[in-house]
Amino acid sequence: MASEDAYDCDVLVVGGGPSGSTTATLLQRRGRRVILLEKDRHPRFHIGESLLPCNLPIMEELGVLEKVRALGVVKHGADFQSPREGGYQTFQFKRALGASPPHAFQVKREEFDQMLFEHARESGVDARERVKVDKVEIDGIGKVTAHAHDADGNALSIRARYFVDASGRDTLLGSALKIKRKNDKHQSAAIFAHFRGVELRAGEDAGNISIYNFQHGWCWLIPLKDGVMSVGAVCFPEYLKTRRGRNEEFLIQTLKLMPDLWSRMTDAERISEVRVTGNYSYSCERMSGPGWIMVGDAFAFVDPVFSSGVYLAMHSGRKAAALVDAVLADPSREAALQADFAARIRRGIRVFSWFIYLFNSPVMRGLFAAPRNIWRVEDGVISMLAGDVFDSAPVLRRLVFFKAIYAIGGLLQLPRFLADLGNRRRQARYAFSGGNTPVDPA
Repeated sequence: MASEDAYDCDVLVVGGGPSGSTTATLLQRRGRRVILLEKDRHPRFHIGESLLPCNLPIMEELGVLEKVRALGVVKHGADFQSPREGGYQTFQFKRALGASPPHAFQVKREEFDQMLFEHARESGVDARERVKVDKVEIDGIGKVTAHAHDADGNALSIRARYFVDASGRDTLLGSALKIKRKNDKHQSAAIFAHFRGVELRAGEDAGNISIYNFQHGWCWLIPLKDGVMSVGAVCFPEYLKTRRGRNEEFLIQTLKLMPDLWSRMTDAERISEVRVTGNYSYSCERMSGPGWIMVGDAFAFVDPVFSSGVYLAMHSGRKAAALVDAVLADPSREAALQADFAARIRRGIRVFSWFIYLFNSPVMRGLFAAPRNIWRVEDGVISMLAGDVFDSAPVLRRLVFFKAIYAIGGLLQLPRFLADLGNRRRQARYAFSGGNTPVDPA
Protein backbone atom coordinates (compact mmCIF):
# COMPACT_ATOMS: atom_id res chain seq x y z
CA MET A 1 0.00 0.00 0.00
CA ALA A 2 1.27 3.47 -0.81
CA SER A 3 2.58 5.54 2.06
CA GLU A 4 0.54 8.45 3.39
CA ASP A 5 2.94 10.89 1.74
CA ALA A 6 1.96 9.53 -1.68
CA TYR A 7 -1.50 11.05 -1.38
CA ASP A 8 -2.21 14.48 -2.81
CA CYS A 9 -4.35 15.20 0.25
CA ASP A 10 -6.00 13.66 3.26
CA VAL A 11 -9.46 14.88 2.28
CA LEU A 12 -10.87 15.95 -1.06
CA VAL A 13 -13.95 18.21 -0.80
CA VAL A 14 -15.94 18.87 -3.97
CA GLY A 15 -18.15 21.98 -3.91
CA GLY A 16 -17.21 25.48 -2.79
CA GLY A 17 -20.52 26.49 -1.21
CA PRO A 18 -21.19 26.92 2.54
CA SER A 19 -21.07 23.19 3.34
CA GLY A 20 -17.86 22.53 1.42
CA SER A 21 -16.00 25.59 2.68
CA THR A 22 -17.07 24.88 6.27
CA THR A 23 -15.94 21.25 6.10
CA ALA A 24 -12.64 22.10 4.43
CA THR A 25 -11.73 24.92 6.83
CA LEU A 26 -12.43 22.91 9.97
CA LEU A 27 -10.56 19.85 8.70
CA GLN A 28 -7.54 21.94 7.73
CA ARG A 29 -7.51 23.40 11.23
CA ARG A 30 -7.43 19.87 12.62
CA GLY A 31 -4.18 19.32 10.80
CA ARG A 32 -5.54 17.53 7.72
CA ARG A 33 -4.36 18.35 4.23
CA VAL A 34 -7.47 19.41 2.30
CA ILE A 35 -8.12 20.15 -1.36
CA LEU A 36 -11.37 22.01 -2.11
CA LEU A 37 -12.63 22.09 -5.70
CA GLU A 38 -15.32 24.44 -7.05
CA LYS A 39 -16.50 24.08 -10.65
CA ASP A 40 -17.42 27.78 -11.03
CA ARG A 41 -15.63 31.02 -10.20
CA HIS A 42 -16.69 33.10 -7.23
CA PRO A 43 -18.71 35.20 -6.95
CA ARG A 44 -21.61 33.25 -8.46
CA PHE A 45 -25.27 34.00 -7.83
CA HIS A 46 -27.17 31.72 -5.47
CA ILE A 47 -30.61 31.82 -3.89
CA GLY A 48 -30.91 31.55 -0.11
CA GLU A 49 -30.03 34.94 1.35
CA SER A 50 -31.58 34.71 4.82
CA LEU A 51 -29.49 33.05 7.53
CA LEU A 52 -30.57 31.63 10.90
CA PRO A 53 -29.36 32.48 14.42
CA CYS A 54 -27.95 28.97 14.79
CA ASN A 55 -25.56 29.79 11.94
CA LEU A 56 -23.75 32.26 14.21
CA PRO A 57 -21.90 29.79 16.50
CA ILE A 58 -20.59 28.01 13.40
CA MET A 59 -19.44 31.32 11.91
CA GLU A 60 -17.74 32.16 15.19
CA GLU A 61 -15.94 28.81 15.21
CA LEU A 62 -14.81 29.41 11.63
CA GLY A 63 -13.64 32.90 12.57
CA VAL A 64 -15.83 34.73 10.04
CA LEU A 65 -18.51 36.31 12.23
CA GLU A 66 -17.20 39.85 11.81
CA LYS A 67 -16.82 39.32 8.07
CA VAL A 68 -20.47 38.26 7.88
CA ARG A 69 -21.48 41.27 9.96
CA ALA A 70 -19.76 43.52 7.42
CA LEU A 71 -21.58 41.82 4.54
CA GLY A 72 -25.04 41.52 6.02
CA VAL A 73 -28.10 43.13 7.53
CA VAL A 74 -29.08 42.20 11.08
CA LYS A 75 -32.26 40.13 11.25
CA HIS A 76 -34.03 40.05 14.62
CA GLY A 77 -36.89 37.85 13.48
CA ALA A 78 -39.43 37.00 10.82
CA ASP A 79 -42.87 38.45 10.25
CA PHE A 80 -45.97 36.90 8.73
CA GLN A 81 -49.26 38.33 7.50
CA SER A 82 -51.79 38.72 10.28
CA PRO A 83 -55.21 40.31 10.87
CA ARG A 84 -53.78 42.06 13.95
CA GLU A 85 -53.15 45.79 14.03
CA GLY A 86 -50.34 46.67 11.66
CA GLY A 87 -51.06 43.74 9.37
CA TYR A 88 -48.29 41.40 10.47
CA GLN A 89 -47.14 39.17 13.31
CA THR A 90 -43.46 39.27 14.26
CA PHE A 91 -41.62 36.26 15.64
CA GLN A 92 -38.55 37.64 17.44
CA PHE A 93 -35.59 35.30 17.87
CA LYS A 94 -34.87 36.64 21.35
CA ARG A 95 -37.96 34.76 22.54
CA ALA A 96 -36.54 31.35 21.59
CA LEU A 97 -36.55 28.70 24.31
CA GLY A 98 -32.98 27.49 23.89
CA ALA A 99 -29.60 29.16 23.83
CA SER A 100 -29.70 30.24 20.17
CA PRO A 101 -28.49 33.82 19.47
CA PRO A 102 -31.16 36.55 19.43
CA HIS A 103 -30.47 37.59 15.84
CA ALA A 104 -29.16 36.46 12.47
CA PHE A 105 -28.05 38.10 9.22
CA GLN A 106 -29.36 38.49 5.67
CA VAL A 107 -26.63 38.40 3.02
CA LYS A 108 -26.08 38.41 -0.70
CA ARG A 109 -25.16 34.79 -1.21
CA GLU A 110 -22.56 35.43 -3.90
CA GLU A 111 -20.65 37.61 -1.41
CA PHE A 112 -21.18 35.23 1.50
CA ASP A 113 -20.12 32.12 -0.43
CA GLN A 114 -17.06 33.86 -1.84
CA MET A 115 -16.03 35.02 1.63
CA LEU A 116 -16.29 31.49 3.04
CA PHE A 117 -14.31 30.04 0.12
CA GLU A 118 -11.55 32.64 0.42
CA HIS A 119 -11.47 32.15 4.18
CA ALA A 120 -10.90 28.43 3.63
CA ARG A 121 -7.94 29.32 1.42
CA GLU A 122 -6.62 31.75 4.05
CA SER A 123 -6.87 28.90 6.57
CA GLY A 124 -4.50 26.78 4.50
CA VAL A 125 -6.92 24.85 2.32
CA ASP A 126 -5.77 24.20 -1.26
CA ALA A 127 -8.93 25.81 -2.67
CA ARG A 128 -9.23 25.78 -6.46
CA GLU A 129 -11.92 27.32 -8.67
CA ARG A 130 -13.08 26.33 -12.15
CA VAL A 131 -12.13 22.70 -11.64
CA LYS A 132 -14.90 20.26 -12.50
CA VAL A 133 -14.82 16.71 -11.18
CA ASP A 134 -15.95 14.26 -13.84
CA LYS A 135 -15.66 11.01 -11.92
CA VAL A 136 -14.69 9.73 -8.50
CA GLU A 137 -13.48 6.21 -7.78
CA ILE A 138 -13.89 5.21 -4.14
CA ASP A 139 -13.05 1.81 -2.68
CA GLY A 140 -12.88 2.66 1.00
CA ILE A 141 -10.65 4.77 3.24
CA GLY A 142 -7.39 5.60 1.51
CA LYS A 143 -8.67 4.51 -1.86
CA VAL A 144 -10.13 7.67 -3.39
CA THR A 145 -9.22 8.93 -6.85
CA ALA A 146 -10.95 11.86 -8.52
CA HIS A 147 -10.67 12.65 -12.21
CA ALA A 148 -11.26 16.29 -13.12
CA HIS A 149 -10.44 19.01 -15.61
CA ASP A 150 -9.72 22.71 -15.22
CA ALA A 151 -11.06 25.70 -17.17
CA ASP A 152 -8.43 25.23 -19.88
CA GLY A 153 -9.37 21.60 -20.39
CA ASN A 154 -6.31 20.22 -18.63
CA ALA A 155 -6.97 16.86 -17.01
CA LEU A 156 -5.91 16.15 -13.44
CA SER A 157 -6.38 13.37 -10.94
CA ILE A 158 -6.28 13.67 -7.17
CA ARG A 159 -5.66 10.86 -4.71
CA ALA A 160 -7.13 11.27 -1.26
CA ARG A 161 -7.73 9.27 1.88
CA TYR A 162 -11.34 10.50 2.21
CA PHE A 163 -13.97 12.15 0.02
CA VAL A 164 -16.58 14.76 1.01
CA ASP A 165 -19.35 15.43 -1.50
CA ALA A 166 -20.46 19.03 -1.03
CA SER A 167 -21.51 19.45 -4.67
CA GLY A 168 -24.92 20.89 -3.82
CA ARG A 169 -27.82 20.16 -6.12
CA ASP A 170 -25.42 18.58 -8.62
CA THR A 171 -25.29 15.67 -6.13
CA LEU A 172 -22.14 14.22 -7.66
CA LEU A 173 -22.26 10.89 -5.83
CA GLY A 174 -26.03 10.78 -5.65
CA SER A 175 -26.18 10.83 -9.44
CA ALA A 176 -23.20 8.53 -9.96
CA LEU A 177 -24.51 5.91 -7.52
CA LYS A 178 -28.13 6.40 -8.71
CA ILE A 179 -29.36 6.93 -5.16
CA LYS A 180 -30.99 10.35 -5.64
CA ARG A 181 -34.78 10.21 -5.23
CA LYS A 182 -37.15 13.00 -6.19
CA ASN A 183 -39.88 13.88 -3.69
CA ASP A 184 -43.05 14.10 -5.76
CA LYS A 185 -45.07 15.17 -2.72
CA HIS A 186 -43.38 18.55 -2.56
CA GLN A 187 -42.49 20.39 -5.73
CA SER A 188 -42.36 24.13 -6.18
CA ALA A 189 -40.76 26.82 -8.30
CA ALA A 190 -39.44 30.26 -7.43
CA ILE A 191 -39.40 33.52 -9.35
CA PHE A 192 -37.45 36.42 -7.85
CA ALA A 193 -35.39 39.58 -8.33
CA HIS A 194 -33.64 42.38 -6.41
CA PHE A 195 -35.28 45.78 -5.99
CA ARG A 196 -34.31 49.10 -4.46
CA GLY A 197 -36.76 51.42 -2.70
CA VAL A 198 -39.01 48.78 -1.08
CA GLU A 199 -40.52 50.00 2.18
CA LEU A 200 -38.85 48.53 5.30
CA ARG A 201 -40.54 47.60 8.54
CA ALA A 202 -40.22 50.11 11.35
CA GLY A 203 -37.54 50.11 14.04
CA GLU A 204 -35.61 46.95 14.80
CA ASP A 205 -37.95 45.00 12.49
CA ALA A 206 -36.33 46.75 9.49
CA GLY A 207 -34.00 43.81 8.84
CA ASN A 208 -36.58 41.07 9.24
CA ILE A 209 -37.64 38.71 6.50
CA SER A 210 -41.33 39.22 5.66
CA ILE A 211 -43.50 36.33 4.49
CA TYR A 212 -46.77 36.77 2.57
CA ASN A 213 -49.16 34.04 1.49
CA PHE A 214 -51.28 33.98 -1.63
CA GLN A 215 -53.47 31.39 -3.25
CA HIS A 216 -50.72 29.73 -5.27
CA GLY A 217 -47.82 29.87 -2.84
CA TRP A 218 -45.99 32.40 -0.72
CA CYS A 219 -43.64 35.38 -1.14
CA TRP A 220 -40.57 36.69 0.66
CA LEU A 221 -39.11 40.15 1.21
CA ILE A 222 -35.49 39.98 2.43
CA PRO A 223 -33.70 43.27 3.25
CA LEU A 224 -30.06 43.34 2.10
CA LYS A 225 -27.30 45.94 2.34
CA ASP A 226 -27.35 49.27 0.51
CA GLY A 227 -31.15 49.52 0.39
CA VAL A 228 -31.58 46.36 -1.70
CA MET A 229 -34.54 44.04 -1.16
CA SER A 230 -34.74 40.47 -2.40
CA VAL A 231 -38.32 39.86 -3.53
CA GLY A 232 -39.53 36.48 -4.66
CA ALA A 233 -42.41 34.04 -4.85
CA VAL A 234 -42.37 30.30 -4.22
CA CYS A 235 -45.20 28.92 -6.35
CA PHE A 236 -46.96 25.69 -7.09
CA PRO A 237 -45.56 24.46 -10.44
CA GLU A 238 -48.99 24.50 -12.07
CA TYR A 239 -49.28 28.21 -11.28
CA LEU A 240 -45.91 29.03 -12.81
CA LYS A 241 -46.98 27.20 -15.97
CA THR A 242 -49.63 29.88 -16.52
CA ARG A 243 -46.84 32.34 -17.38
CA ARG A 244 -47.41 34.25 -20.58
CA GLY A 245 -44.87 36.72 -21.87
CA ARG A 246 -41.88 37.91 -19.89
CA ASN A 247 -40.83 36.78 -16.41
CA GLU A 248 -40.79 40.42 -15.28
CA GLU A 249 -44.49 40.84 -15.99
CA PHE A 250 -45.38 37.57 -14.33
CA LEU A 251 -43.50 38.47 -11.14
CA ILE A 252 -45.27 41.84 -10.92
CA GLN A 253 -48.66 40.22 -11.54
CA THR A 254 -47.92 37.77 -8.76
CA LEU A 255 -46.86 40.43 -6.27
CA LYS A 256 -50.04 42.40 -6.97
CA LEU A 257 -52.06 39.43 -5.68
CA MET A 258 -50.89 40.45 -2.17
CA PRO A 259 -52.09 44.03 -1.50
CA ASP A 260 -50.15 44.34 1.77
CA LEU A 261 -46.93 43.38 0.01
CA TRP A 262 -47.62 45.50 -3.07
CA SER A 263 -48.22 48.57 -0.93
CA ARG A 264 -44.58 48.37 0.21
CA MET A 265 -43.38 48.56 -3.41
CA THR A 266 -44.87 51.92 -4.39
CA ASP A 267 -41.44 53.47 -4.95
CA ALA A 268 -39.59 50.27 -5.87
CA GLU A 269 -37.27 49.88 -8.83
CA ARG A 270 -36.00 46.54 -10.08
CA ILE A 271 -32.19 46.45 -10.25
CA SER A 272 -31.53 42.85 -11.32
CA GLU A 273 -32.79 40.37 -13.83
CA VAL A 274 -35.78 38.24 -12.89
CA ARG A 275 -34.70 34.66 -12.27
CA VAL A 276 -36.77 31.48 -12.23
CA THR A 277 -35.69 28.23 -10.62
CA GLY A 278 -37.31 24.92 -9.77
CA ASN A 279 -37.15 23.99 -6.10
CA TYR A 280 -37.43 20.28 -6.72
CA SER A 281 -37.28 18.49 -3.41
CA TYR A 282 -35.14 15.36 -3.26
CA SER A 283 -32.98 13.25 -0.99
CA CYS A 284 -30.49 10.44 -1.45
CA GLU A 285 -31.07 6.94 -0.11
CA ARG A 286 -27.90 7.21 1.96
CA MET A 287 -25.43 9.94 2.81
CA SER A 288 -22.25 8.00 3.43
CA GLY A 289 -20.27 4.88 2.68
CA PRO A 290 -16.73 3.50 3.07
CA GLY A 291 -14.40 6.41 2.42
CA TRP A 292 -17.03 9.08 1.68
CA ILE A 293 -19.77 11.30 3.10
CA MET A 294 -22.28 13.84 1.76
CA VAL A 295 -23.02 17.25 3.26
CA GLY A 296 -25.62 19.96 2.59
CA ASP A 297 -27.68 19.84 -0.59
CA ALA A 298 -25.55 17.02 -1.97
CA PHE A 299 -27.64 14.74 0.25
CA ALA A 300 -31.02 16.49 0.27
CA PHE A 301 -32.76 19.67 -0.78
CA VAL A 302 -36.03 20.58 0.89
CA ASP A 303 -37.09 24.18 0.15
CA PRO A 304 -36.07 27.73 1.00
CA VAL A 305 -38.89 28.15 3.56
CA PHE A 306 -37.60 29.18 7.00
CA SER A 307 -34.13 29.77 5.49
CA SER A 308 -33.02 26.32 6.59
CA GLY A 309 -30.73 25.45 3.66
CA VAL A 310 -27.54 27.34 4.58
CA TYR A 311 -27.83 26.34 8.22
CA LEU A 312 -28.28 22.65 7.42
CA ALA A 313 -25.37 22.90 4.99
CA MET A 314 -22.99 24.48 7.50
CA HIS A 315 -24.17 22.31 10.39
CA SER A 316 -23.64 19.12 8.40
CA GLY A 317 -20.25 20.45 7.24
CA ARG A 318 -19.19 21.11 10.81
CA LYS A 319 -20.26 17.66 11.98
CA ALA A 320 -18.71 16.00 8.92
CA ALA A 321 -15.34 17.63 9.63
CA ALA A 322 -15.29 16.11 13.13
CA LEU A 323 -16.40 12.74 11.74
CA VAL A 324 -13.78 12.58 8.98
CA ASP A 325 -11.01 13.62 11.35
CA ALA A 326 -12.02 10.91 13.82
CA VAL A 327 -12.29 8.25 11.10
CA LEU A 328 -8.85 9.06 9.70
CA ALA A 329 -7.46 8.69 13.22
CA ASP A 330 -9.30 5.40 13.82
CA PRO A 331 -10.87 3.79 10.70
CA SER A 332 -12.64 1.16 12.81
CA ARG A 333 -15.08 3.84 14.02
CA GLU A 334 -16.30 4.80 10.54
CA ALA A 335 -19.56 2.82 10.39
CA ALA A 336 -20.73 3.87 13.86
CA LEU A 337 -19.86 7.53 13.37
CA GLN A 338 -21.55 7.62 9.97
CA ALA A 339 -24.71 6.05 11.43
CA ASP A 340 -24.86 8.68 14.18
CA PHE A 341 -24.23 11.46 11.64
CA ALA A 342 -26.99 10.22 9.33
CA ALA A 343 -29.51 9.91 12.17
CA ARG A 344 -28.77 13.45 13.33
CA ILE A 345 -28.99 15.11 9.92
CA ARG A 346 -32.14 13.22 8.97
CA ARG A 347 -33.76 14.26 12.25
CA GLY A 348 -33.12 17.94 11.59
CA ILE A 349 -34.36 17.67 8.00
CA ARG A 350 -37.55 15.96 9.20
CA VAL A 351 -38.33 18.80 11.60
CA PHE A 352 -37.96 21.45 8.91
CA SER A 353 -39.67 19.32 6.25
CA TRP A 354 -42.87 18.88 8.22
CA PHE A 355 -43.33 22.65 8.48
CA ILE A 356 -42.25 23.28 4.91
CA TYR A 357 -44.57 20.73 3.32
CA LEU A 358 -47.59 22.08 5.21
CA PHE A 359 -46.61 25.75 5.30
CA ASN A 360 -49.13 26.93 2.70
CA SER A 361 -52.08 25.01 4.13
CA PRO A 362 -54.98 27.06 5.56
CA VAL A 363 -54.36 25.66 9.05
CA MET A 364 -50.67 26.61 9.10
CA ARG A 365 -51.42 30.06 7.73
CA GLY A 366 -53.89 30.62 10.53
CA LEU A 367 -51.50 29.41 13.23
CA PHE A 368 -48.73 31.73 12.06
CA ALA A 369 -51.09 34.68 11.61
CA ALA A 370 -52.58 34.42 15.10
CA PRO A 371 -50.31 32.32 17.34
CA ARG A 372 -51.07 31.47 20.96
CA ASN A 373 -48.22 30.91 23.36
CA ILE A 374 -49.92 28.18 25.39
CA TRP A 375 -47.23 26.14 27.21
CA ARG A 376 -44.72 28.32 25.31
CA VAL A 377 -45.53 26.54 22.04
CA GLU A 378 -45.08 29.77 20.10
CA ASP A 379 -41.62 30.18 21.62
CA GLY A 380 -40.83 26.60 20.59
CA VAL A 381 -41.79 27.44 17.01
CA ILE A 382 -39.52 30.50 17.17
CA SER A 383 -36.71 28.19 18.29
CA MET A 384 -37.34 26.09 15.19
CA LEU A 385 -37.26 29.25 13.06
CA ALA A 386 -33.90 30.00 14.67
CA GLY A 387 -32.58 26.58 13.64
CA ASP A 388 -32.70 24.86 17.04
CA VAL A 389 -33.92 21.48 15.76
CA PHE A 390 -31.30 19.01 16.96
CA ASP A 391 -30.54 18.88 20.68
CA SER A 392 -33.02 20.87 22.78
CA ALA A 393 -35.57 18.57 24.42
CA PRO A 394 -37.82 21.49 25.52
CA VAL A 395 -37.96 22.76 21.93
CA LEU A 396 -38.68 19.34 20.45
CA ARG A 397 -41.47 18.73 23.00
CA ARG A 398 -43.14 22.02 22.00
CA LEU A 399 -42.91 21.10 18.34
CA VAL A 400 -44.65 17.78 19.03
CA PHE A 401 -47.40 19.70 20.80
CA PHE A 402 -47.60 22.13 17.89
CA LYS A 403 -48.10 19.20 15.50
CA ALA A 404 -51.00 18.04 17.67
CA ILE A 405 -52.54 21.51 17.51
CA TYR A 406 -52.12 21.46 13.74
CA ALA A 407 -53.79 18.04 13.48
CA ILE A 408 -56.80 19.23 15.48
CA GLY A 409 -57.04 22.35 13.35
CA GLY A 410 -56.82 20.22 10.23
CA LEU A 411 -59.79 18.12 11.29
CA LEU A 412 -61.83 21.25 11.96
CA GLN A 413 -60.94 22.71 8.55
CA LEU A 414 -61.05 19.47 6.53
CA PRO A 415 -63.95 20.56 4.26
CA ARG A 416 -62.17 23.80 3.42
CA PHE A 417 -58.92 21.96 2.75
CA LEU A 418 -60.56 19.51 0.34
CA ALA A 419 -62.27 22.35 -1.52
CA ASP A 420 -58.98 24.24 -1.79
CA LEU A 421 -57.21 21.14 -3.06
CA GLY A 422 -59.86 20.49 -5.69
CA ASN A 423 -59.97 24.06 -6.98
CA ARG A 424 -56.26 24.86 -7.03
CA ARG A 425 -55.52 23.68 -10.55
CA ARG A 426 -58.62 25.27 -12.04
CA GLN A 427 -57.81 28.57 -10.38
CA ALA A 428 -54.22 28.44 -11.60
CA ARG A 429 -55.38 28.49 -15.26
CA TYR A 430 -56.67 32.00 -15.09
CA ALA A 431 -54.48 34.68 -16.58
CA PHE A 432 -54.08 37.86 -14.65
CA SER A 433 -54.95 41.28 -15.97
CA GLY A 434 -52.12 43.74 -16.60
CA GLY A 435 -52.08 47.43 -15.78
CA ASN A 436 -49.81 50.28 -14.94
CA THR A 437 -47.17 49.55 -12.34
CA PRO A 438 -44.82 51.84 -10.45
CA VAL A 439 -42.14 49.18 -10.70
CA ASP A 440 -39.81 49.52 -13.66
CA PRO A 441 -40.41 46.33 -15.72
CA ALA A 442 -37.50 46.97 -18.08
